[in-house]
Amino acid sequence: MESYELLKKKVEEAADDIAKASGGNKAASTRVRKAMQDIKAQAQEIRIKVLEISRQPPAAG
Repeated sequence: MESYELLKKKVEEAADDIAKASGGNKAASTRVRKAMQDIKAQAQEIRIKVLEISRQPPAAG
């Protein structure tokens, strides 16, 4: 699922700033907060897609 790969990429990209923010870097903290908002939105998008998939009737086979 492409959306999931994008979510993983966003989390990985935020890792460096998370470490800097833990050290007290205020600019990194701001970047982390923004990244977390983006991650939340991406996770919600994935949640909706998964819900749509689960609501589809099983394929006739």
